[in-house]
Amino acid sequence: MMTATKKRIKIVAAASFSLLLVVYLYRAISASTVGMPGGVGVVGRLSGPIEEEQQGQWPPTEDAIQRSLQNAYDAHNSLIKEQRAELQRTKEQLAQLEEQIRSLQTSTPRKYPKVKYLNYKNRKRILITGGAGFVGSHLVDDLMIQGHEVIVVDNFFTGRKRNVAHWLGHENFELIHHDIVNPLFIEIDEIYHLASPASPPHYMYNPVKTIKTNTMGTINVLGLAKRVMAKVLIASTSEVYGDPTVHPQPETYWGHVNPIGPRACYDEGKRVSETLSYAYAKQEKVQVRVARIFNTYGPRMHMNDGRVVSNFILQALRNETITVYGNGRQTRSFQYVSDLVDGMIALMASNYTQPVNLGNPVEQSIEEFAQIIKQLVGGPSPIKQTKAVEDDPQRRKPDITRARHYLKWEPKVPLERGLRQTISYFRNELARSDRFQESSNKYFDSPDLQRSRP
Repeated sequence: MMTATKKRIKIVAAASFSLLLVVYLYRAISASTVGMPGGVGVVGRLSGPIEEEQQGQWPPTEDAIQRSLQNAYDAHNSLIKEQRAELQRTKEQLAQLEEQIRSLQTSTPRKYPKVKYLNYKNRKRILITGGAGFVGSHLVDDLMIQGHEVIVVDNFFTGRKRNVAHWLGHENFELIHHDIVNPLFIEIDEIYHLASPASPPHYMYNPVKTIKTNTMGTINVLGLAKRVMAKVLIASTSEVYGDPTVHPQPETYWGHVNPIGPRACYDEGKRVSETLSYAYAKQEKVQVRVARIFNTYGPRMHMNDGRVVSNFILQALRNETITVYGNGRQTRSFQYVSDLVDGMIALMASNYTQPVNLGNPVEQSIEEFAQIIKQLVGGPSPIKQTKAVEDDPQRRKPDITRARHYLKWEPKVPLERGLRQTISYFRNELARSDRFQESSNKYFDSPDLQRSRP
C-alpha cells in the first residue's frame, strides 16, 4: 500500500515540475517576442493558423526555440494543406465515378423475365409478407409472370434482397423494407402472409420476436385485409401437429405439441395464427385460406438454416461428416418449392376455407435421405449419428386427401430431380462465397489499407 502511495507522489511531482517548466518557457518566449515587428508572439501565431495565412511569413528571429517552433508550425500547416487538397481531389473523383455509374444505369435497359399482360380487370395487386425469403421469392416469380402487381414486404431477418433483385425496377413490382409486427397501410386485393422465420436455429434465435411475428404480425395482416376486403392466405406449418401420435397427419388432427419446449415459439405461434385467422373470418367476414406447409427444399434456401436438406448438402459438398441427429429412423417428407407454390396459388384461388396440408406424402427416414444426398453429391463424406434434438418429431407425413380433392393438387417434381437442382444452387453459392472471401482477404491485406490504418 505504501509503495503504491509513493509512486503516486512521484508521478504528481513529475507532472507538477513539467507544468512549471512549460509555464517558464512560455513566459520566456512571450517576453522575447513582444517587441518583434507585427507585435504578435509565437504562441499567438500558433493559435490562429488562418490569421497566419493572411499575414504572410514569420518575421526573422535569432531565437533558436522560436525558430524551431516556426519550422514545426510551417511543416504542420503545409501537411494540412496537402491533406485538404488530396481530400478535395478524392471527392471530385468519387463524384465523377458516381456520375458515370448513373449514366450507365440509365443507358443500359434492364432485362426481366417475360411477363404476361393482364388488363386492369384481371390484374390483381398482391401483397406477400416475407416475400424476399426462400418460398416467398419463388411465389413472387410465379405471380409476376402471371401478370399481377406484386408488393413484397420483408424485414430481411432471414430474407435476402438478392432473391428478388431480378424484379427491381419492374413496373409491376415493389419492395418495401418493413416489419409486419408494425401496422401497414396499403391498397391490395390479396395477401400471402409468409412472414416468419421457419428453421429452428432462426426462430430459436429470438423466440419472442418469432411469437410477435406470428401473433401481432398476423393481427396486422388480418386487420389490413378487413379494411380493404382482401383475401388472405396464412402460411401455417406441419409443426402445428408437433410430435404426432397420428400417422399420417390429416388436417382434423389437433396435434401433440409441447407448449414450453424449445420449438414452442414457432409451433404455438403458428397455432395462434390459425386461431386468429378463423376468428377474423367468423367475426369480421375476412376471406381466409390456411396452408399447412410440410418440409420444402429448393434453390434460394438459406445455406445455414439448420434444416436437414441444407445441412446434408453443405456437409457433403465440403467433404465433411454428414451428421444425423438421433438414430436416423425419424421420418420426413420433402416437397420441391415449385410444387408448394403451385399449391398455395391453387388454394388462394379456391373456395375451400378449412386448413389444407401441402406436402409430399412420400415418407423417408433421415438416414435414407443422408445416403441419397451423399450419392448425388459424391465425395468421401462419412455419415455419423449424433445426439438427438429436443422435441424433434419422430414421424412426419402429410395426408393430402383434401388438397387432391379440393385443389386438384399433388407434388409432381421427383425427389432426385429436385435435389440435383438444389445441389447445383448450393455449389454455386459456395463458389460465390469463396470468391467473395478471397476478394475480401485481398482487400484487407493490401498495403494501401494497412498504411491507412491508425
